[in-house]
Amino acid sequence: MSHRVNQVVIIGGGTAGWLTAAVLSSQLQSTNKEAVQVTLVESPNIPILGVGEGTWPNLRATLKQIGVSEAEFMKECDATFKQGALFCNWMKPVNEQTHQYYHPLNTVFHSSYEFSLAPYWLLGHSERSRYDHAVATQSLVCEAGLGPKEKTTPEYQAVQEYSYHLNANKFASFLTKHCTEKLGVKYIQANVLKANRDGDDYVTSVTTDSEQYDAICGDLFVDCSGTTPVLFEQTYHIPWVDISDVILNDTAIAMQVPYADPERDIASHTIMTAQDNGWIWDIGLYNRRGVGHVFSSKHTDIKTAEKQLRDYIGQEAEDLTARVIPLKLGYREKFWHKNCVAIGMSAGFVEPLEASAIYLYDAAAKMLADQFPRTRESMQYVEEKFNRSFNMRMLRTIDFIKLHYCISDRDDSAYWRDNCSNKTIPKALQQRLLHWKEHPPTKYDFDNAWEPFNLDSYLYVLYGMKYQTSLAHNQDSFIYSDKAKAKFRDVSMMADKLVTHLPKHRDLLKKVYQFGFTKI
Repeated sequence: MSHRVNQVVIIGGGTAGWLTAAVLSSQLQSTNKEAVQVTLVESPNIPILGVGEGTWPNLRATLKQIGVSEAEFMKECDATFKQGALFCNWMKPVNEQTHQYYHPLNTVFHSSYEFSLAPYWLLGHSERSRYDHAVATQSLVCEAGLGPKEKTTPEYQAVQEYSYHLNANKFASFLTKHCTEKLGVKYIQANVLKANRDGDDYVTSVTTDSEQYDAICGDLFVDCSGTTPVLFEQTYHIPWVDISDVILNDTAIAMQVPYADPERDIASHTIMTAQDNGWIWDIGLYNRRGVGHVFSSKHTDIKTAEKQLRDYIGQEAEDLTARVIPLKLGYREKFWHKNCVAIGMSAGFVEPLEASAIYLYDAAAKMLADQFPRTRESMQYVEEKFNRSFNMRMLRTIDFIKLHYCISDRDDSAYWRDNCSNKTIPKALQQRLLHWKEHPPTKYDFDNAWEPFNLDSYLYVLYGMKYQTSLAHNQDSFIYSDKAKAKFRDVSMMADKLVTHLPKHRDLLKKVYQFGFTKI
């Protein structure tokens, strides 16, 4: 007898739970009572962690897919535009000038998979000394304090690629309302006490502390219950792969900083400033900044880290409360087991450096929706695919995050020396870096369609941090110098045009908040 999958139960809310609910219910058409139904059970007692307030451009497609107005979302979630990240102080100063570079969201005019400008920049064929300035326009747009589009640009469309900075707590509340009012998601507030299994070890229901919903039955369960997940840890005891020997930052201190000047410019990029034993994020929302210090507790203490954070913020930090957040670094050995899927902190967490958390939630929800098994008998195949995919995504995310630390020339503290020690660098990344000493990265280094960080991301970080790639042995093989020089000129001309025509970021936000976008 076939076991039909008609009922999905999501345990846990927050961004992971509600984003998963939105993706599943919209794609599976849960407003139709004959379709798969989605129930979300959320504890009324557990606050949303909300470490990261940065997102990736994939969220735009998701919000559009689930039927959200972009302007409404931005106003409800204090959202601003994000065009990338500015890295400061990740290398030694040169001539007393703080080192900095951008990892923008847009790529060059063409795909680097087809024609890479990196070797031609390395060979000196660009007039610009910084890689991000030479191959893309977006860092110059960010430096000018401009937005990625105009008010007349339709919702979700872009002049420059963008994502968002947002208030994570408000985003979860926004999704809660949208899911329950527009997408047919059933919402239950209760604490899940235990999971109940059948003779084949599949979960059939969860017991809660609610008198109205003593047992909630389902056919497929999604565990979004955080760092001590009900299903994957308390029920199935799926092992946790600790990565603290590679990613050293295990604690964050966060502060919400109101704008002293309500007309202050708002950066359309995350600012990430390296410290002695970690780094500080600085995110501009519409009505405040979210600022935090991510650090290694093995190399410094909370008191010292908080002082560095307050010194960074300055007078605006006076009388503000700092929140200490322990970071559980690692991932599950399996992300899908039997009829249960882990998404969010229950699945894994690397650290907030490149804002990968919400991307991974969204990617997991989309893969689950696209590959949704309608019978228990079809689950094993999907389970194996899902586990392979997300094991790869976690390993690649760890490698990319580690890249930022291990190629730094900073040696002014034990923290930086430990980060650059081969003992803390994954073997696969070591092999890549050795190869890239004489061969700039190419498409052949990224052979999986679902790599979370693509070729251009690696190029921005490697050459933003002045990684030494010698082309002396094969420079004659790069025969398209005229084509490359033309591309470099095109980038420069387009940057000049964009800087002239795009609006100031705060001015754009004011218009969006007041009038919305042009409708398509």
